[in-house]
Amino acid sequence: MNLAQDIDRPQIRLVGRAADKLDMDTYIVGGYVRDLFLCRPSKDIDFVSVGSGIELAREVARSISPRTRVNVFRTYGTAQIKTHGLELEFVGARRESYSPESRNPEVSPGTLQDDLNRRDFTINAMAISVREDSFGELLDPFNGIIDLHDRVIRTPLDPDVTFSDDPLRMMRAIRFATQLDFSIHPETLASITRNSERINIITKERINTELTKIMASARPSIGWSLLEQTHLLSHILPELQALKGVETMEGRGHKDNFAHTLQVLDNIARVSDNIWLRWAALLHDVAKPVTKRWDPKLGWTFHNHNFIGEKMIPRLFSRMKMPLGEPMKYVAKLVGMHMRPQSVGEEGVTDSAVRRMLFDAGADSDDLMLLAEADITSKNPAKVRRILHGFEALRARMAQVEESDRIRNFQPPVDGLEIMQTFGLEPCNTIGSIKERIKEAILDGQIPNDHAAAREYMLQIAPDYNLTPIQQESKDSL
Repeated sequence: MNLAQDIDRPQIRLVGRAADKLDMDTYIVGGYVRDLFLCRPSKDIDFVSVGSGIELAREVARSISPRTRVNVFRTYGTAQIKTHGLELEFVGARRESYSPESRNPEVSPGTLQDDLNRRDFTINAMAISVREDSFGELLDPFNGIIDLHDRVIRTPLDPDVTFSDDPLRMMRAIRFATQLDFSIHPETLASITRNSERINIITKERINTELTKIMASARPSIGWSLLEQTHLLSHILPELQALKGVETMEGRGHKDNFAHTLQVLDNIARVSDNIWLRWAALLHDVAKPVTKRWDPKLGWTFHNHNFIGEKMIPRLFSRMKMPLGEPMKYVAKLVGMHMRPQSVGEEGVTDSAVRRMLFDAGADSDDLMLLAEADITSKNPAKVRRILHGFEALRARMAQVEESDRIRNFQPPVDGLEIMQTFGLEPCNTIGSIKERIKEAILDGQIPNDHAAAREYMLQIAPDYNLTPIQQESKDSL
């Protein structure tokens, strides 16, 4: 098969001329070749040369312009050039050997076949020549085209060797299956299960890179289901593994919380690309296994699983080497509040409850509502319609309350400095107590959310603290 027309780009032709000049057989490999057949755009082109990839990159750079920069990574024998919105990666063909204790291989120069042998999957083990006399010629020693057609992920060689050598490839198999909506070949899938414990030699950072790509997919549940099926999940996130299964007492069983979680995750993925909102969906019931109790009268209960789940998030993020700043705080808050809209949306709820939810959720109120709606997975259509209708009404009330009271992103109308100046106070606990009472009065609807009303209320409660203004207040100042 010849793909000359498909790869006929100026940058690729330029690499071919540089390869001819150096008399160095050179091929496009990896994802660019795969994505050609899948009609997916790609801005990264990987080239393998039978010789020095760094030398080839420098020759290509000279052909572009004297100012073209070559980024050289000598440790890995690779080089990179950025030009016209493309990233061109160069490496020499090599063979690899591994020790059981590490995924870092011993590398030595090799043939193109050696290089394709070491590739992770057949769909990534195809090569296209860029030299003039064979431009566009496809080499497909492992029938990757057939696997692309059949939508199958499989390893070129023995999967046990492939995954034992580099366990991260197990994560990549699942990630590709999720992104492309492919199946994993039964032998390859069984091998992942057999080698799942090897994932423990991979750094959390590399695992997170693959998890992030799974989470960004159209249906992230595919990946998480495969992680559970292959036992990788028990090594990566045992808290999620613990959600799996149904326990029965006196003929009454609870739902499979793992299956429910994946449905919630996909529900969110349909309406939002926010990766951290997707993480909140994945972890919203993470504390159910530790809060599960059987009550003969009530059945299965999971009291306070939202609040306990919120407290679990920082430890989980820390262990997984995930961001501990705003993303972690955002996920923890949504986990802690994910049941709030349903309780607030019940008939007869007061505007005070709406104000407090808006205050606690702040700028994330809309995301909280998306999560609450995604969390409705009942198989009873009438129940789903009833709850979602209640959420529609709640959204309308939230908009009305926000328009009148401006509670979202609440800032105290009277700040600590004004309290200190009014009563001649030095910094003390009393200032915080007064601010808290003003906030509570606003949230309870006792006073409007504006400065004049808040200041008047502050003066009204001043005697409770044995305080008097340091000068007589005029009517205008009130």
